[in-house]
Formats: sequence, C-alpha cells, structure tokens
Amino acid sequence: MSLAVAYTALCTGIAVWLLLAWKFSAKPWQLQAAGVPDPATLEDDRIPAARVGLWVFLAVITSLFGLFIAAFFMRMGHSSPVADWKPFPEPMILWINTALLLLSSLAMQWARVSVSRGSADDARRALLLGGAFSLLFLVGQLLAWRLLVISGYFQPRNPAVAFFYLLTLVHGLHLLGGLYVWGRTFARVRRGGLELIDIRLTVELCTTYWHYLLLVWIALFALLLTHAIDNQLFFERLC
Repeated sequence: MSLAVAYTALCTGIAVWLLLAWKFSAKPWQLQAAGVPDPATLEDDRIPAARVGLWVFLAVITSLFGLFIAAFFMRMGHSSPVADWKPFPEPMILWINTALLLLSSLAMQWARVSVSRGSADDARRALLLGGAFSLLFLVGQLLAWRLLVISGYFQPRNPAVAFFYLLTLVHGLHLLGGLYVWGRTFARVRRGGLELIDIRLTVELCTTYWHYLLLVWIALFALLLTHAIDNQLFFERLC
C-alpha cells in the first residue's frame, strides 16, 4: 500500500504539470474573433520561461505534499494503528485561516483581472488585499500553533502533532516565498508610472500560485480534520 500511495503522489505531480502546461499554453488574447492570428501579437509565440518554471515548480510541490500525505497515512497505520499515534482536535482558528486564504486568492484574481483591463488603481488595491489576507493567514497559523500548546495536547513524541506542525510549516514557507514575489510586484505598482503590461505575467503567475496553495491547504486541512477528534475537547482544555 505504501508504494502505491507514493507512486500515486508522483503521478499526481506529473498530471498537475501537464494540466497547467495545457492551460497556460493557450493564448486567447493572441487570437481574433475569427480565429486568425493578430499580426501585432505574433512577435513572439514562445512560452515565457517564468511560466515554464512555475509549471515545474508546482509539479515538484505536488509531489512533495503527495509524499508527505503518503507518509502521514503510513505512519498513522490504517491496517495496524500505531500505539503512539494520538489524534487531537484541530484548533478552530484553522477555519478562519482557511477563509483568509480564500479571500487572499480571490483578491489576487481581482488583481489579475484589473491588470488585464488596464485599471491600475484596482490592481493596486487588489494586490494590497491579497498580501494582507495572506499575512493574516500566516499569523493565524502561528496562533494555531500557540493554541495547540496551551490546550495541553502538544506532545513532542506524538507523531500526529509532529505531522500537524510539519504540514502547516511547509505550506506556510511556500506562501512566504510567494509573498516575496508579491512584495516586489506591489512595490513596483505602488511607485506609479508603470505600464501594467510590464507586470501582467508576474501577476498572472502569482495568482495561479495563490490558487494552487489554496487548493493544497484545503486538501491538508481536510486530511487533518478527517483524523482529528471532537473539537469540543479542545475548548474544554482551553477553559
């Protein structure tokens, strides 16, 4: 079973790469309504290296998290539960954090649409909201760590706790990496005097990255909730 799960994770990464490659290779803005290429946009039909790099990176991330999930199931032991695996209730703040990451993803989509429409003010506001919601998400994750310690469920030798910290940490680090690119992009937009077409590709790739991290977090959150015990016990420990 363990090998099957690991191979499934690797195949999923490849499938995601192929799906993204197919999606972003299409350039509808380079076609006229009749389907005839617009000569003004045929200067360079090559796929930007940044987009290719993102495909490869997302494929690697998919495989990485897939292997983490496989390790999660193997360590938990479906067929023969391990004695030291002790489920615990997930902090309720994770629901709020999920909503924050969703709002961040929606804001980045707004920024993408605003850039394509040439609305600099809307793009600036959308990018600001996207980054702010992302930072609040990370702060909320740190608070969830703290609440877990306060509740008394934190046990360093409990592999269930270790996986909780590992999965949330790795996801948070990937979001931090995205915020670095976001920060540079937002600084360029804030300075003004910038043609939005110059950051169109960057905003597009950032938006895709945010949507992807949202999907990854939803998958991880669902996994953690599936193997958690009643959250009411968490509140009883805090009170």
